[in-house]
Amino acid sequence: QVVGGKVKKPGKRGRKPAKIDLKAKLERSRQSARECRARKKLRYQYLEELVSSRERAICALREELEMYKQWCMAMDQGKIPSEIKALLTGEEQGKAQQNSAKLAKAGKAEANSSNP
Repeated sequence: QVVGGKVKKPGKRGRKPAKIDLKAKLERSRQSARECRARKKLRYQYLEELVSSRERAICALREELEMYKQWCMAMDQGKIPSEIKALLTGEEQGKAQQNSAKLAKAGKAEANSSNP
């Protein structure tokens, strides 16, 4: 058969399938499945760690929000919380720095956990 000036041989196109040892093929398949399960396990461990770090960050933020709510309620009643006085007067900056250090640690822990 001549097509486009070339002689075309009848039969299948492409490479002929090589005779593959059935045992070797099964072993490669098993190995591939083991590797897939190991990758899946690592992926789930990573995701669980990520979720737990985010949950810790959420708890820290909720505590901070509750503290601010209490401050606002106190100020609505005409009282100035001692923490705010300390921030305004510059006294007892150690407490404020400790609180901000705790929040910074929570933020850094979350940032580090989100980078694989």
